[in-house]
Amino acid sequence: MDELLTALDALAGEDLAPMFGPALLERLRPLLVAHNRLAAEVARTVRECEVSGAAEVDGLKVMTSWLRGHGHLSEAEAARVVRTGRALAHLPGMAAAFAAGEVTGGQAAVIAQVAEPKALALAAEQSVDLGVVDELLTGVAVTAPHADTAKAVHHYLDRLDADGPEPDPTEGRRLVIAKRPDGGITGRFDLDAVGGEKLQAALESIVQAGRCAAEERTRAQQQADALVQLCDNQLAAGQLPILRGHKPQVIVTVGVEDLADPTTGPGAGEMGFGAVISAARARWLACDGRVTRVVMGPDGMPLDVGRTVRLFPPHLRRAAEIRDGGCVFTGCGAPTWWCDMHHLLSWIDGGETNLDNAALLCERHHTKAHHGFRVERQPDGRWRTWRPDGTEILIGPGRSGPPLTTAA
Repeated sequence: MDELLTALDALAGEDLAPMFGPALLERLRPLLVAHNRLAAEVARTVRECEVSGAAEVDGLKVMTSWLRGHGHLSEAEAARVVRTGRALAHLPGMAAAFAAGEVTGGQAAVIAQVAEPKALALAAEQSVDLGVVDELLTGVAVTAPHADTAKAVHHYLDRLDADGPEPDPTEGRRLVIAKRPDGGITGRFDLDAVGGEKLQAALESIVQAGRCAAEERTRAQQQADALVQLCDNQLAAGQLPILRGHKPQVIVTVGVEDLADPTTGPGAGEMGFGAVISAARARWLACDGRVTRVVMGPDGMPLDVGRTVRLFPPHLRRAAEIRDGGCVFTGCGAPTWWCDMHHLLSWIDGGETNLDNAALLCERHHTKAHHGFRVERQPDGRWRTWRPDGTEILIGPGRSGPPLTTAA
């Protein structure tokens, strides 16, 4: 083990900057093999720890708990390693390919499903030769991508339980949300085929409808924006279940001094689920929201609660929708129902809440407008957009970027 760590230290000390593409790829290939072999040894060792009850030495009952606490693995990753380790004894072909680095840890975990107790029992009842299954699935894993391995395993398991009842799709659905220190969230989900199809259809409709020229967002960013837009549409529609007499809504609490201060004001606002945001972000949310004045006493108790006021009443929004027809940011075609009402001159700075001081902006471009971009309506009714550096965004062949300058 000391020799292994010494070798890793030597690898980590190599300067990769002088290397170019082919040399880097040649370095990467054996590293991936080594990565797979190490994953195989981890799974094998974890299995022996499980058999011998080694987790009890550190006061824990199962190895999944040990891996989460001592190895800092996620719950899903710890379960995957334990499941793979258990399968090694039943699938010697996969175990050998895994140990040789020909199969990844992810593929091994997928194939390990055929060695789960229920699958083993069904295979025994039907006199299935597990050795043949092991050989076939390992062959797929060695020669084909991960997705093909998963399809092959899924096909085998479906055929194995062909006469079983149709499973309840809701039983396998999972959504786990974890909050990060900055108030953002991360998580994972598992959906059945039909549920996954519904989600993809809904997200793809928004992704495709929101495509615009010179799109620079990655596919992952586009889908994340689409998910937020779906939530925004549902909250705005007012059709979600009413709880305790109130419609679900995004709530942020911020001091009036921070709201009026033009600086960023980090950590000035607190949201309903506990996330802390900047005053600038709170001003952006308040731009097209409802505002309630609450006077607090020195002991932190509310002394007076004023009437909640909708900054842009419904009739003004309808008028802006008719006038603008969608997001007015140059090059964007987002429909009206994706848009917020934006104060051209912030209401907290004295900007009036009227049609002349309003613009429809989608969430993405509303954010841009609060980060230096500027939209302005011309006397002829056309909207123009400027970048933070003062250059105008122009669309059309050869006009999408800032003006070029040449040195004499």
